[in-house]
Order: sequence, then structure tokens, then C-alpha cells
Amino acid sequence: MAPPTQPLTRSVEDYLKAIYQLSQGGSPAGTTEIANLLELAPASVTGMVKRLSEQGLLEHVPYKGVELTSAGRRAALKMVRRHRILESYLVAFLDYTWDTVHEEADRLEHAVSDRLIERMALALGNPSVDPHGDPIPAPDGSMVELVYTPLSEVPVGESVELRRVETRQADRLRYFAEHGLVPGASVTVTARQPFGGPTTVQTGDGDRLLGAELAGILLCARAGAR
Repeated sequence: MAPPTQPLTRSVEDYLKAIYQLSQGGSPAGTTEIANLLELAPASVTGMVKRLSEQGLLEHVPYKGVELTSAGRRAALKMVRRHRILESYLVAFLDYTWDTVHEEADRLEHAVSDRLIERMALALGNPSVDPHGDPIPAPDGSMVELVYTPLSEVPVGESVELRRVETRQADRLRYFAEHGLVPGASVTVTARQPFGGPTTVQTGDGDRLLGAELAGILLCARAGAR
């Protein structure tokens, strides 16, 4: 069946964005995963997945879950672009902090027009990443996914630049901000304890000790790399 030409509902947009998020690692999204992320009953998700599949937005992967079709991916990336442009605009112009923008952008992304999003992008200088370092899809739906190294895997003695933070948990984002561990910051790994132990990094204002979990969600590139 051909993809629908009518505007997508808010519910459908939420499903497509959730499935995109869950399948970023290359694996299909399971019904239970979708239900947990959207805080819905599995039975409700099963019904919606069937409808989206009939509309040409999803494909079933036997015994594994679902994945987006090309049409579904385009629609999902449109929502991702809206969300990340909104986050960037709220931080740049309305004095939001990076730990408070996620839920606000969730509420706004369904209401704004494409025209408004493009005007916001222009006002921001057409950024390629949002305040958390997440890549922003282009208007045509294309997006470059850069591969970074978790801080927990950076060799001791190496200097790197933080590029992306893989969390939306407000308390963690506040902690990182308080200690200068934000995209664009340069750090040097000075020590790491074995067997999944903490990593010590040198920042502009002293040494910081980070547990393996926190170090694992700070993604880095070699200092000076593009």
C-alpha cells in the first residue's frame, strides 16, 4: 500500500520517532520496547503497529519486531529535526538550559509549522547539532551520523573533545554542566581503574572522577578532529 498523503496524527508521529530511536543500533524495535518508551499498553502498540504497517510506514521483521520503511524514516527524521531545532532555539534565545528543553520540545514539536522550524533554523545559523551534540537532520531528511568514542574507552593519557551526551535525564545533565562536561569541552584521561572502574579526567577546572556508566554516555573525538 502506498504511504498516506494526509498529515500524520500526533500519535503516529510519536510512534515513528520512538521506533527510529529504538532501531538506531541497527536492530528492529520490539513491541514491548515501544510500549515501554511511549508508556502504553502492549496491546495498544500491537494495533497501531499493524495500522502503520498497512500504511506503508513500517515493515515487520519476523520474530524480531518492526523497522521503518523509507517513508516512515523520512517522517521520523522530520520530527527529529523539529525536536532538535526547537531545543536549540529554546537554549539559544529563550534562556532554557539543556536539562529543561527536552519535554518542552516534545510538547511543541507537533504544533509548529515547517515554515516556523525553518525560520528558527535560519535564526540559529542552520546548526548541525543540538545542545546535547545530537545531529540535526537536514530539511531533505538526510543526516550524517558521526561515530564517536565513549569517554570510558578513551586510552589513558589521551586528550579528547566532548562532542555528544547520550542522556536526557535532567539530573545527569545538570551534573555534567556543573563540572564543565559539555559538548566542545576538552578533557584529558589521566587514570582509569580496571574491571569497569571509574575514569579520572582533567578538565579546565581540575580533575573529575566519573563512574563507568557516566563516562560511557559522554561521547568524544580526538582533540582538534572535525
